[in-house]
Amino acid sequence: MSSTMIRTLLKPHEHDVGVLMVRRVLPALAARTVGPFIFFDHIGLATLVPDQGLDVRPHPHIGLATVTYLFEDAIMHRDSVGSVQKIVPGDVNWMTAGRGIVHSERTPDEERASGHAMHGIQTWVALPVASEDIEPAFEHHAAAALPQIERDGVTLRVIAGTAFGAKAPTRTFSPTLYVAAQFASASAITLDTEHKERGIYLVSDDLSIDGEPLPEQQMAVLAPGADVRLASAHGAVAMLLGGAPLDGARFIEWNFVSSTREKIEAAKTAWCEQRMGHVPGETEFIPLPPQRRETRAPEA
Repeated sequence: MSSTMIRTLLKPHEHDVGVLMVRRVLPALAARTVGPFIFFDHIGLATLVPDQGLDVRPHPHIGLATVTYLFEDAIMHRDSVGSVQKIVPGDVNWMTAGRGIVHSERTPDEERASGHAMHGIQTWVALPVASEDIEPAFEHHAAAALPQIERDGVTLRVIAGTAFGAKAPTRTFSPTLYVAAQFASASAITLDTEHKERGIYLVSDDLSIDGEPLPEQQMAVLAPGADVRLASAHGAVAMLLGGAPLDGARFIEWNFVSSTREKIEAAKTAWCEQRMGHVPGETEFIPLPPQRRETRAPEA
């Protein structure tokens, strides 16, 4: 088959955040969203020496769910609804911000003391307009609780939503595709048309889409309407993502996502006045950054 099923390729922008490198794929000019996914970061791979670790101070979110999935290392999550949860490779942390939540992310003491390698994916899923103001919540699902499918030499872990005849226990608010795929050498699978919008991000090694090579650490956004064959000669790690298109435009400013500018302005004021909640046991927080132009996702 030809490469006509690849609508566009997204090359990430790299950001050095001190102890590690982050590759940001979404949002991009060529594709602001893929299904409900409005933000996609590839973190690491970074090798950290003893006493070095991740320290993301308490910060707020509205109008989205954050999703953390790790390949290596561990992160301790704490939030303003009282959650304290360590996530390790293969697990999923899904935090629904709704009308507003505050959280921190730090390297646990044990990993920090011994030295460690950090590698994972963090995404934001925009909530439908009807769910933007729901109560904040947090859920954790261990790797053993997530559906794992073995098909033609490919191991598929369904992180959220539905795929390959399986459904993850993770709460979603619209049709969602989110799968971690580990290919053996000389293996291939078919990704069907269950979800209208689909993206493929190649974490490592080689992958082809209907015979067209996908560059490593880039995302292919697929055209709708046809199955595609994903094949790897040497054993790839890839993320499959997408779902139903968003139900309208979204504005993004700092850590806030909303269908209206007014809600973002209200959240900025609330954060400056420290009225969005507090992470128990933590006194630090990330201040609101200087004013910058809002980013608007297009109509679905």
